[in-house]
Amino acid sequence: MAIRFGTSGWRSVIADEFTYENVRLVTQAICTYLKVSSGENHKTVIIGHDSRFMGENFAEVASHIAKSKGFRVLLCKNQTPTPTISNAIRIEKAAGGINFTASHNPPEYQGIKFSTADGAPALPEITKQIENFIENNSQAETVVGGTIEEYDARPAYLDDLKTKTRFDLIAQAKGRYAFDALWGTGRGYLDKILRDHNLEVETIHDWRDVTFGGRSPEPGEDHLDELRETVTTKKLTLGLATDGDADRFGIIDANGKFITPNKLVALLSDYLAESRGWKEGVARSVATSHLIDKIAEKRGLKLYETPVGFKFIGELINEDKIILGGEESAGLSIKGHYPEKDGILACLLAAEAVAVRGKSLSEQLEELYSRVGKLESGKIGVKLTDEIARSLKEKLLLEPSEIDGRRIESINRLDGVKFIFADGSWMLLRPSGTEPLVRIYAESENREDLEVLLEQGRRYLLG
Repeated sequence: MAIRFGTSGWRSVIADEFTYENVRLVTQAICTYLKVSSGENHKTVIIGHDSRFMGENFAEVASHIAKSKGFRVLLCKNQTPTPTISNAIRIEKAAGGINFTASHNPPEYQGIKFSTADGAPALPEITKQIENFIENNSQAETVVGGTIEEYDARPAYLDDLKTKTRFDLIAQAKGRYAFDALWGTGRGYLDKILRDHNLEVETIHDWRDVTFGGRSPEPGEDHLDELRETVTTKKLTLGLATDGDADRFGIIDANGKFITPNKLVALLSDYLAESRGWKEGVARSVATSHLIDKIAEKRGLKLYETPVGFKFIGELINEDKIILGGEESAGLSIKGHYPEKDGILACLLAAEAVAVRGKSLSEQLEELYSRVGKLESGKIGVKLTDEIARSLKEKLLLEPSEIDGRRIESINRLDGVKFIFADGSWMLLRPSGTEPLVRIYAESENREDLEVLLEQGRRYLLG
């Protein structure tokens, strides 16, 4: 079995491919990479886990391997969000960090996210080296002098959030919030920092359940019915949610409407340009709404388009080229923050935008549409069978002039294949980097045409 890193780390089913033996192999390969790349200059590594089954056990195994290679291991003593580990890496000047998490995947999955010394997800050229070390069984030598120390990453992370968010203005507005932790690591973080500023927060699903209620801990619209009910019946300002490792967000507006990640990324791009006066660019993945393009044009900001995977946006954050970078899959970070997506920060910025502008997110979106125009985006997944996998390779190489009568203006192969049509609508076909699916993304000016476009994409893929 070949261990391969996808869009966001290595993930597999527990007791199938995700075993103690393979955890040892991956950890040894990561330690080898760190020794080769940083030598003796960095000897600290942060290791943590989310609330998934056996997370603490896998983290302990990894810690002892890193210790045997001479590293000073800071082992997070509680379930820890991925962005919190990014902050810890930077504060401790660590060589890197390992987090045991499968993020929003179903509960039978576990995973490893590896972050480099800048706190960013490892880039493909780095994970390829790690894969080669695994295949060749290359191991850094065992040495004495390594240590394992218990570490609490939460206080420094929460303090850092206070420098990125206008809590004084949020507190003045006296909003009332509900927070759905989805049994993940956001509990004790997002709710705590709001309560620390004397704000009312009602929490749901804020205890550990390794089955995540029997479903994926994904803060999508179809998983937030209880949050919606809480917000609407108690007339709260916002409903906030984070996924299993708190790097993704979900938002329910006061009227009960789910604010899609595409729309929140666009709205916050506009809000930060206005409220902070920042002039750098904005970034989106190839699968993310072109509503961000419209805002960039209106605000005079440079637009950056990246492949799917937040590590590519993270590079732009590190280079201080953007005020905000976001993905349709609910990943977001901003200027001066970590080069890693942060669902907790995204929720706080949504609360800040409502507090400062004095209008709900839905009202702010309507105003935004009146200035730049409206777009509707969506996606569907098609199971990746062997037959589809074979035909997909051919489909990604074709250059049709039209699809179902829609004239193709241009074709973008940055990641998958993206057909941009003459009317401004578009369709993207791309194999998922985390699940056995082909995803079809699309965007058009209205919901009805979007549904037609997605079905046309399905027929094109299967035809």
